[in-house]
Parts: sequence; structure tokens; C-alpha cells
Amino acid sequence: MEVLQVRVDKRMIANAPWLLILVTLVIAVIGVWNLASAARPPATPVWKSQAVYVVIGLFAMGAVASLKSQFLQRLAIPIYVANILALIALRFVGHTAKGAESWFALGPIRVQPAEFMKIGLILVLARHFHEDDRLKIGGQGLVRLIKPMAWSLLPIGLVLVQPDLGTALMLVFTAMTVLLFAGVSRRILVLLLVGLAVVSGVIWNDFARESPPDDPHTTLVRHHLKRHQAARISGWLNPESDLRGTNYHTAQSRIAVGSGGLTGKGWGKGTQTGLSFLPEQHTDFIWSVWAEEQGFIASVVVLLLYALLLMCCLGVAFHARDRFGAFLAVGVAAMIFWQLFENVGMVIGLLPVTGITLPLFSYGGSSMLSVFLALGLLVNVSMRRHVF
Repeated sequence: MEVLQVRVDKRMIANAPWLLILVTLVIAVIGVWNLASAARPPATPVWKSQAVYVVIGLFAMGAVASLKSQFLQRLAIPIYVANILALIALRFVGHTAKGAESWFALGPIRVQPAEFMKIGLILVLARHFHEDDRLKIGGQGLVRLIKPMAWSLLPIGLVLVQPDLGTALMLVFTAMTVLLFAGVSRRILVLLLVGLAVVSGVIWNDFARESPPDDPHTTLVRHHLKRHQAARISGWLNPESDLRGTNYHTAQSRIAVGSGGLTGKGWGKGTQTGLSFLPEQHTDFIWSVWAEEQGFIASVVVLLLYALLLMCCLGVAFHARDRFGAFLAVGVAAMIFWQLFENVGMVIGLLPVTGITLPLFSYGGSSMLSVFLALGLLVNVSMRRHVF
């Protein structure tokens, strides 16, 4: 047991975040039940596989929770490097689907390394700031942020070239949240605001500004994007355009969500779902299925469950015994929040379609296992908050 760096006693079990574990399990079970309707016959009954992923995820959570925190700190860089190597290997032996080289195909099983890269990035950033005694001095300046930014930019770049813009954005937002939690100088905050203004200006110039057909204006970024990526941004800014093409996904999703009303049409009775008008209804647009069949009230209930889960994550951060645990908890909370925000936002048309799964709800073994592993880290931190 000592070789495996495992340590669990009665005091640790008493300190386990049981509410976090319970809420996680409740959301996952609701997700499996919803998936059974989303993938009804003659479609493949993927809910059975999802139920197996949940069970595997629970065992993975328990395994991670039982490891010594010092062992996790030592593992941070090896886990990060292993994920980087996996992303590089995709360029040579990766399986291409939907235009992206994002998976390893192991027989019938597909593994998406980018999902686990999120955990590797959170671990290495948590270790970096845990070991940085200069956090006590004041806000992080640009020089002091070079190393954590390098840790972040490498996987972001590797995910972008797959290309997987959605996951790359999730890595960006998760890393930025952790960096802001570390405390940044006013100069950095000003730079972030300037950067936001620049991005807004580029979007306006490239996608919103009108110009005569015979005199098109110069674009700054749009001509570098793939055609479907540019079309998604244009469709987001003009949701009523190209309803049979670029905006088909969002239009059908909004119809499903709106038709659910207050109480929904009932499990298995969703017309958009049953007639397969919803694209990717078991993965990216799984929230549309829930909203159509269960309605607005049930949708709010599930969102409240997610809010409770995030509060539990932040509670672990607040009570962590060291900076490593606090940064881990904040990173995991950020990972879940930004995925939830993007997925629900794109489903109702507020954000561009980026192909982001809904944590614990969308079908996918890599997504489910990565979330359970991440939450297992928080269980580990909570169990050891009074152990020295």
C-alpha cells in the first residue's frame, strides 16, 4: 500500500465531501436517463455504455481520492507530459472524425486525449502556484506569468491544430481562471481588457461590418479560419440566416428548447428528438433533449444541481489545507463551469456552436471519466484538509 502511496483512515472518510459526491451521482444518473430517450431505437442504445462509464468513473474517483496529496503533486508534471505526448501522437496515429483528428481508435473504444489534458493542465498549474512563494508578495506580473502561460499555451496550441476550437477555448478559460485566482497585477488586468476590446473589434470587422459586394473590406482573422469555423461565427451573429445550412443546428435546438414549455412533452415524447431533427442529440445537444421533454422547470432544477456542484467545488477550495488543493479545486470548478456555460449557451443560441459536451450529461467515455477523475481530486483534497 505504501508503494502505491495510498492512505485512507476514518478521519479522512468523515471529511469526504459527501454532498459533492451525491450531487455528481444524481446529475450523472439523470443524464443516463435522459440519454435513454435521446438515443431511442432504432438508434444505438448508448445509455447502457454511459451507465458503465458512470460506474467506472465512480471507481476512478475513489482511486484518485485514496492517493496521498504529496504523491499527486509529484505526479503533476508526468501526467502533464504524458498528455502532451498523447496530443502529439494524434498527428501520426489519430482517428479523424468530423474533420478533427482528436481521437485514438482502440477497436470499438475511442479515447479523446484533450479531455484528460484539462486535468493535466490543472495539476501542473496547481503545483506551480503551490511552489511559488512569491504569491505572498502581491499580484503576478507579466514576467512571473511566463512559466504558467507556457504550461498553458503548449496544450492549447496542440488542441487547436487538430482542429478542436471548442476544447482549446475551454483550456484557455480554465487556465485564465486559475491565473486570475493566483492574483495578477493591475497592468495584466488592463492588458486583458485591451485584449477583449481587440477581439471584439476583430469580430465586428470580420463578421459584422457590412461592405458593398464590389468592394469587400480586408479581414484580419476570418480568412485564416476554416470555412465551417467562419460560418459558425457568422451564423451566431445572424441567427436567422442560412437556417438550412450553417444555422440548422442552432435553429432546431431552439425549437426543441422552446417547444418544451414549462413542464415538457414527457420522457420519450419529444418530437424534435424522436424525428431526429436535433443534430448530435446524444452529445453536443443533449441539453435540447432535456429541455424539450422535461420543460423549463426541470431544466432550472438541473442547473441548480450544477450550481450546487460548483459551490461544493469552491467550498473544497476554501477549506483546502494548502495552495495546491485550493488551486486544484478552483481549476476543476472552472473546467466544469465553462463547459456548462458554453454548452447551454450554444444550445439556446447565445453562443457559437463549438462542439462542447455537457459535463456528466453528454454521451462519451472520455468526457465522463475526465470529470469523475477531476472531481476525485477534489474529494482527495477535502479528505485531507485536516491531515498533516
